[in-house]
Amino acid sequence: MSNDDEFFDAVTGLESDESCEGLSEASFKDAQGIDSSSQRNNGSVPQENGIKKHRTSLPAPMFSRNNISVWSILKKCIGLELSKITMPIAFNEPLSFLQRITEYMEHTYLINRTSSMSDSIERMRAVAAFAVSAVASQWDRTGKPFNPLLGETYELIREDQDFRIVSEQVSHHPPVSAFHAESLAGDFVFHGSIYPKLKFWGKSVEAEPKGTITLELLKHREAYTWSNPNCCVHNVILGKLWIEQYGTVEIVNHSTGDKCVLNFKPCGMFGKELHKVEGYIQDKSKKKLAVIYGKWTECMWSVDPQAYEVHKKSEKKGDNKKQKNDELEGAENDDADDMPEVQETVSVVPGSTLLWRIDSRPAHSSVMYNFTNFAMCLNELEPGMEAILPHTDCRFRPDIRAMENSNMDEASKEKERLEEKQRAARKERAKRDEEWSTRWFQMGTNPYTGSQDWIYTGGYFNRNYQDLPDIY
Repeated sequence: MSNDDEFFDAVTGLESDESCEGLSEASFKDAQGIDSSSQRNNGSVPQENGIKKHRTSLPAPMFSRNNISVWSILKKCIGLELSKITMPIAFNEPLSFLQRITEYMEHTYLINRTSSMSDSIERMRAVAAFAVSAVASQWDRTGKPFNPLLGETYELIREDQDFRIVSEQVSHHPPVSAFHAESLAGDFVFHGSIYPKLKFWGKSVEAEPKGTITLELLKHREAYTWSNPNCCVHNVILGKLWIEQYGTVEIVNHSTGDKCVLNFKPCGMFGKELHKVEGYIQDKSKKKLAVIYGKWTECMWSVDPQAYEVHKKSEKKGDNKKQKNDELEGAENDDADDMPEVQETVSVVPGSTLLWRIDSRPAHSSVMYNFTNFAMCLNELEPGMEAILPHTDCRFRPDIRAMENSNMDEASKEKERLEEKQRAARKERAKRDEEWSTRWFQMGTNPYTGSQDWIYTGGYFNRNYQDLPDIY
């Protein structure tokens, strides 16, 4: 395998597109093609009470990673960015990074709720819950998704959740994945481009998300932007792999000036803060109006700031006694970063409102890459799809399909073949002095942050897929 294979982790940081006014028209300029008949043409699949039934498991369970080590690969990379490091296919999961991006949409109902909310602070609560829920699928997902090939695409239409999404790999060096999602009812647009930077620190891999996520609530003419927290995968060399997310996430409502500041807390020495998220909503005059708290692996709540402070003070008294006992029992382990014992409950402050609770995973999730129910169906090739999807859709990638079927030898060979084909195509373009041309996105400017961004140009769902590259 070539050193051109970038190491991606399960982390996303996104950038954004157009203005509310522009998107209400441009984002839906090809949405006129949405109707029940065109949706039904996406394949004849089993239905229950008129709703499509999706698969609930993968074709085969995952293989064992117990006898695999990456030390020989990573020992020379301590402190460096993992941009050109070849990783064995055994550390992958059978999804493309474009499909992994799509997992942001698992809890779309949180956005849909905002249409009926008249209060901007109530909408900010829902958006904050969505921002946290978007990274929840990373819990225990220690396999890395496949690096998308240049020109690779992915689409998903879920009528039951009222959204559709399209994504494209728009750059290979640096690797950038652009996506654009929208409500089928025309209520919201959600978009960005992802460029995660990763470093290896001896026992862990740290991912710093680059970019800004943009969510536009078209009915309320509001735009929200934020960036994702950092993520760290521990024990990549020795011990049990585990994930923590940490850092400050600032959600800004560019229409009202309201802001939500969320602190994803690092694990800490005794693990007391593992998975915890805590923050507040403030108006443009910086007055705190609500507190948001919970765990990104479990649930999020909101409560009045005064009630929260009273609860924290009473809680702190009890914690001081417990900490003294922990310090006497604690011991340092130089071989592996032991994952702290996880307490699966959040201490709920009286008077709190539940914003979001994570869905339980399938009983067989642990032998299927710790996939959620939503992730299980992302690579499903439903009847009729082959006649409709562009041949660049990653459902047609033979290496991912082979891995999904637990055929690791074939998956590895196909992965190498696809990478070599991509290199050959790049060399041929260089000979002809040709630049790569993206199909569904173009470089532009985010009107809210002023930063450069990949903007959806429309037309994908018109199903005109002529002159697409042969990448598989």
